[in-house]
Parts: sequence; structure tokens; C-alpha cells
Amino acid sequence: MAIRKIVTLGDETLRKECRKQEKFDLRLAILLKDMADTMYRAEGVGLAAPQVGVLRRVCVIDVGEGLVEMINPVITKREGEQTGREGCLSLPGRQGVVTRPMKVTVNYQDRRGAFQQLNAEGFFARACCHEIDHLDGRVYIDVMDRELTPEEIEGHIPEDDDE
Repeated sequence: MAIRKIVTLGDETLRKECRKQEKFDLRLAILLKDMADTMYRAEGVGLAAPQVGVLRRVCVIDVGEGLVEMINPVITKREGEQTGREGCLSLPGRQGVVTRPMKVTVNYQDRRGAFQQLNAEGFFARACCHEIDHLDGRVYIDVMDRELTPEEIEGHIPEDDDE
């Protein structure tokens, strides 16, 4: 188990498009394990490889339903709309209001290279969109409706009523 350093806004790695993961080997398995350990230690629900300085199309997500590892993920379908608060381990102390699809279908490969498909909705769909954005060099502040004030981060915002 290795906890990796999470890069923060200002690090150019966060703004670069990631390369496709071609090899499904021990190095990938170690990266996936390290990313999951790092995400859990930081009390996050998702982590993308560029957030730990690796420019590969790899991310991990756990919104409380178990760990999902996605390699080379692509959103193939989006449905509906949800608006709510979003934060990011690479932007500590900040949150914004972001509109995302209510449902998404994601095609990806697992750690062995096998092709998979998942349908996500609600918070899980939001997390998928957020992490896949990282793989394209985007962070939530690029697509947010507005940034929350420190008082709003600590309290209730009207957008929370929609969830």
C-alpha cells in the first residue's frame, strides 16, 4: 500500500489530456491499488490518475457501493440533469454547484483489459462525469454554475434540495 501525493490546482498535470492505458500489467495493478488507498485515506469518492501525477486514462470511484476501477472509460449515453455541490481532492477547501447528467452509461476496461459497461445514476453518475473530466484535463470549476462561499460550504444551499 502506497499513499500517493495528490496534485492540486496549479499543477500542469491536471490540465493535460491523458493517454490511453495500453498495458494491463503489474504496474497498472499497483497504480489502481495506490489510487484506491489514496482516495480512501483522503476521504474522497473518486480519484483519477492525473490527480496523482500519472497521465493515463485510469480512475477509481467508490460512492459507497464498492470500488469501481475504470480504465479507458468513455461516456456513451447521458440522460436527464441534476444540479448539486461538487468538490475535488485537487481543490481542497473549495466547492461549486455543477450541473451533470442524472444517468450515464460508461464503457471501460477492467484491470485485466476486459471490456465492461455500467449504468450509473444520481451521485454515482456525477462521480463518473467528474473523474472522466479529469482524464480530459478538465476540473469541475471549468463547468460549474457557481462557486460556493465558505458559509455555503458549511451549511445548506438551495441546490441540495434537488438531491
